[in-house]
Amino acid sequence: MDKKDLIDWGGNAAEEGNRVRKAGNLSKNVHTGLPSPLADHARCSLIKGDFIYFHYGCDGQDDRGWGCGYRTIQTMASWLLLNFSPPKGQHTPPPSLPEIQHALVTMGDKPGSFSGSREWIGTFEASLVLDYFYDVPCKVVHVRGGGSELEQVAVAELHQHFEKHGSPVMMGGDRDNSSKGIVGVCTGEKGSYLLIVDPHYCGRQLEKAELQSRGWVAWKRVSSLDQSSFYNLCLPQTQKISN
Repeated sequence: MDKKDLIDWGGNAAEEGNRVRKAGNLSKNVHTGLPSPLADHARCSLIKGDFIYFHYGCDGQDDRGWGCGYRTIQTMASWLLLNFSPPKGQHTPPPSLPEIQHALVTMGDKPGSFSGSREWIGTFEASLVLDYFYDVPCKVVHVRGGGSELEQVAVAELHQHFEKHGSPVMMGGDRDNSSKGIVGVCTGEKGSYLLIVDPHYCGRQLEKAELQSRGWVAWKRVSSLDQSSFYNLCLPQTQKISN
């Protein structure tokens, strides 16, 4: 049986936040087929293995305006389920938004009032959630901002991460507080590009070609990021996945 078939959301749909019952309803590996952003790139590092694209409203829960961090966590969790053998041998499906909130309350990171709220979460919470559900520690890297530090620190960390671990990365900031899933980085003489999986799409399920043509999955120049914002990266520290 394909691991993808193990993602059975089960339970009563209303009680579980109207989650989809099978992750097969969602798009997989939405980054494949995109051409390199640089004709003669010096270095390009990509995610290894499969993942499922989670976005606003994909399970019936309307989380527009506040759920992007949760959706990126679900995308990262799908990669762990499909590619990573957890220490306990348990294949936990990507947690629902209510389950993520409950976990953060249980860990003592959030007060009880956080459950059922519409409060945002970021890279630090992502690191807690992935460790809680999958026993996977995460490295959180703080990038103060500015073109040089984004090009040097963030890009170097991403190249190293994809080559060593191969898992998706979550990126978020202060002025630019929109969560981003990062699944690749490409560097040439004139700068670097990030391969971004954007969780902010809301609507009917789209095939990857349409997601790419509409820019929900795309290469973005690092210089196009907010140069006055700091950024944090959440990098799951998993074993290397072979191609």
